[in-house]
Amino acid sequence: MAKNDRNPKESEMSCSENTNANPADPLEALDDAVAAAAFRRLVRHLRHRHDAQNIDLMGLAGFCRNCLADWIVEAGAPLDKSAAREVIHGMPAGEWKARFQSDATPEQLERMAQSVAKNA
Repeated sequence: MAKNDRNPKESEMSCSENTNANPADPLEALDDAVAAAAFRRLVRHLRHRHDAQNIDLMGLAGFCRNCLADWIVEAGAPLDKSAAREVIHGMPAGEWKARFQSDATPEQLERMAQSVAKNA
């Protein structure tokens, strides 16, 4: 989905469009297979740690499971948003939310807003 196609609520919770990519960064020289293995390990870790709520990840680091799903689509995965989230969550996103997601507190929402503002 293009940035301008997002509804306002999604835009408020979106991850950075700024990748801070720099060709001189040693990360760019990392072998793709190694990077992919590390990414899969991160995703499996997040699947295991259901207690790490998306709102808390957003509040701390400015990204969450849904951001990872968006990023794999942006990187070229032939998936729609729903399928990408299922890949990351390990189950349909609606099921994950029903089983593991708690309601966000006003404090969590404020931390997320402050954190996401740093993504620009």
